[in-house]
Amino acid sequence: MMKQQRARRTREKVLDAAAEEFSTQGYSRATLDAVAQRTGMTKGALYGHFDSKRALAGALISQSRQVWEELRLTRDVPGAGAAAVLEALVLDLAQRLKDDVRLRAALRLATDVPDPAGPVPDIFSDVQRGLVALIRRAQGEGSMAPRPPELVAQLLLAVLHGAPHVAFGPPDATPDDPAAYTAAWRLLLDSLTAAP
Repeated sequence: MMKQQRARRTREKVLDAAAEEFSTQGYSRATLDAVAQRTGMTKGALYGHFDSKRALAGALISQSRQVWEELRLTRDVPGAGAAAVLEALVLDLAQRLKDDVRLRAALRLATDVPDPAGPVPDIFSDVQRGLVALIRRAQGEGSMAPRPPELVAQLLLAVLHGAPHVAFGPPDATPDDPAAYTAAWRLLLDSLTAAP
């Protein structure tokens, strides 16, 4: 039992280190040597958990898909208006991307690695499909402007992908001010939902 717990902790440590490496370096420039160095392990010990860089990338993307599904199911409950669900989900996802290096790495990997470790679903496509469905629902409910749902979802994804790298708020504001971050997202969402 203790050996299994230690193996799980080591696996989590490796995933965190790989996420840091993929997030900053991208797939092509990331190396297993750098991941091993971040963990303090030998490359051989790392291979005991993941047999390749591609397997590490696949594990991060697969895990991020679960995170997305949990976020979606938490917000998209029966009786909730689609526009409110969309706003809450986008704000949750934006905050999660800011705080969660594994999710940031997975989104970068989704654009860097077309087929990581076999048939792993693409987190970018999963999120886009979910956003498009919510946008269509909101438009059907009359709570969102009739703009092309795919284009709105693509714009949201583009901003989500870049937002963790931007400091929101006035120049003298506290870095990573949550109120400024939320205000920026509300401004974008309001501009997308307002009638043209």
